[in-house]
Amino acid sequence: MQFDFGQNWAEFSDHALTSERVGQARTDFLRLLEGIPMLGRSILDIGFGQGLSLLTAASLGAKVVGCDINPKCGDVVRRNRKFFPNIADSEIPVVIGSILDEATVRTLQEQGPASGYDIVHSWGVLHHTGDMRQAIANAASLVKPGGYFVVALYNRHWSSQLWLAVKWLYVKSPRIVQKLLVYGLYPVIWFAKLLVTGANPWRKERGMDFFYDVVDWVGGYPYEYASIDEVKEIVGSMGFECLRAVAAQVPTGCNEFLFKKPV
Repeated sequence: MQFDFGQNWAEFSDHALTSERVGQARTDFLRLLEGIPMLGRSILDIGFGQGLSLLTAASLGAKVVGCDINPKCGDVVRRNRKFFPNIADSEIPVVIGSILDEATVRTLQEQGPASGYDIVHSWGVLHHTGDMRQAIANAASLVKPGGYFVVALYNRHWSSQLWLAVKWLYVKSPRIVQKLLVYGLYPVIWFAKLLVTGANPWRKERGMDFFYDVVDWVGGYPYEYASIDEVKEIVGSMGFECLRAVAAQVPTGCNEFLFKKPV
């Protein structure tokens, strides 16, 4: 059983997405890919969700392809194009399927350059596939020699097993119990983040809204995690060099990585 990320992105886009949040998402995406030009580059976004990273890359002149397992996300990204008027008429290929599926990987290979993509981007997604290591391997295989693999994955923490149980309970429960879990844990997560970061939890990065982020966090199952060193070892064993690793703002948040594939 799996959390409906597409529905959460649809509700977020319908009720909470603003031009200001789109601007914040753009800023955070450019920070993540700092020093890498977008113009003319081929970019694959795996698990594009609401599509803000995908649309930002397209607006900067990249040749983009999106992949998401949830067909609702395809509808969401089409609706969110209104925030990017300069790409209103451009084609954005979207592949609906799991990165674990061989047929999906083949389709993504066919959609991109024969040598692979200049940049493969997957933020906060591969740990939700049910087989994180294989998902990382499949995603990394789509990077061209000399290209970049940009990924964010949940950090390993002593509380990770507890959160795994919460997420499992959420997806197994009826709607009323799911709502009770979200509203019951909302203040706990709010105060925990305030204590750890010292920053207002309502001021979210990547254009997100705190309420929908809590829904995503409480219900996000399947759920896996790895330390920074573990991710470096996994991706490094495929021949990639880690250029940058940014630790999660909170202990169970996403560590961000920029890897480069040798030529």
